[in-house]
Amino acid sequence: MTQSSSSPINQATSRDELRELVRSQLEMLLRQGNYEGAKSLLVPVQSPDIAEAIAGLPEALQGIAFRLLSKGRSIEVFEYLDTDTQENLLAEFKRQEFREIVDKMSPDDRARLFDELPATVVTRLLDQLSSEERRATALLLGYKPGTAGRIMTPEYIALKQDLTIEQAFQQIRRQAHIAETIYHLYVTEADRRLLGILSLRDLVTAQPEQSIEDIMTREVVSVHTDTDQEEVAQIIQRYDFITVPVVDTEERLVGIVTVDDILDVVQAETTEDIYTLGGVETGDDNYFQTNLLTVARRRVVWLFVLLITNTGTIAVIQSQEGLIEQVVALAAFLPLLIDTGGNVGAQSSTVVIRGLNTDEIEMRNAAKIIRREAITGTFLGLMLGIVVTLWAYLQGELGVAIAVGVSLLAISMLASVAGTALPFLFKALKFDPALMSAPFITTIVDVLGVLIYLHIARMILGL
Repeated sequence: MTQSSSSPINQATSRDELRELVRSQLEMLLRQGNYEGAKSLLVPVQSPDIAEAIAGLPEALQGIAFRLLSKGRSIEVFEYLDTDTQENLLAEFKRQEFREIVDKMSPDDRARLFDELPATVVTRLLDQLSSEERRATALLLGYKPGTAGRIMTPEYIALKQDLTIEQAFQQIRRQAHIAETIYHLYVTEADRRLLGILSLRDLVTAQPEQSIEDIMTREVVSVHTDTDQEEVAQIIQRYDFITVPVVDTEERLVGIVTVDDILDVVQAETTEDIYTLGGVETGDDNYFQTNLLTVARRRVVWLFVLLITNTGTIAVIQSQEGLIEQVVALAAFLPLLIDTGGNVGAQSSTVVIRGLNTDEIEMRNAAKIIRREAITGTFLGLMLGIVVTLWAYLQGELGVAIAVGVSLLAISMLASVAGTALPFLFKALKFDPALMSAPFITTIVDVLGVLIYLHIARMILGL
């Protein structure tokens, strides 16, 4: 089965359509037993798309589809598969098949896979690797998760400063097939101490008789093995790097972090922040592949906290029960004020938490940011308050309408300040600002907002 320019695969208008077409056609061909057709279908498809197509197949067909790939292609596709699919395939592979695939994986991808497997399985798998790959993997597994040492690859090219350009090219040709990348080259001393860096472009444009020392850059931006992976991502973004070198406490080069690994980090960190903002505890698992009982147990913790804090709102309303009985119309506007205050606070907390996590704003600017958001909250309160006052007046008496409008102004200011200040407070206390998430701030604003509203109403109505 050959792919022509008029085939459905080539006519797909988006990457999502392409992946779904590949998956559906692959499944159809496998169920028909047309393995030659399935093999031909995958030939023009990129490895990441093949990985997603295989992951979307029923488990019974995943192993069959994977075995249709050539040895070189299967190694590349395996690295793109999600952990659950990798584990499913490993369970089906014969010992030799596994060894050839996992042994050829890059050390950082292999360490990421081993992170997800039980310790007893990892021990058995390590024993099956070649001695060189076993050392490389054990090196990465020895570093703390979430650090540069854990996500780096030890497969890089290091040159000595006294080499000529011609000698450097000869070394690169010998080592290029085992290096993660050759676009950046590192200059080290005999004890692997990092001296400088140069790009492949620098090497190509230099004269053959020049030495590496003549063209290398000595001012090298590097990270340490214990540097947090999020900080590594920020450095790569700030300097537009493709790779960044990783050194140990003695400034010896031990590996590099590449931009493709950082993209995985950014995705994982962003997902974690979004879940935390929503009050969802996920651990390190894929949320949609986690046991439902575990999901419920993790989510109920936050919900219990919010449930308990919401009793404060009930207590405030009960304490002002007499006022509400005298002016029943006040109760009709409680949901409006509570929801508006929560939404304003959630907006402020979201932008501040995101700014803190991306280093767009700094702790030293906290007062300025809080003041700015307070003014914004005032403007929002004025605009919303005028509209709500007019609407409330059409629904009933003037005093209630004024109380609602003034309360909305005060609540908007309070919500903006709380939504901005509390993440800064958590950051100062060395906690993740995302813990002071939208649901928690909304609950705080609810309690204080109801208290403000009923007291303002009592003053305006003279009760």
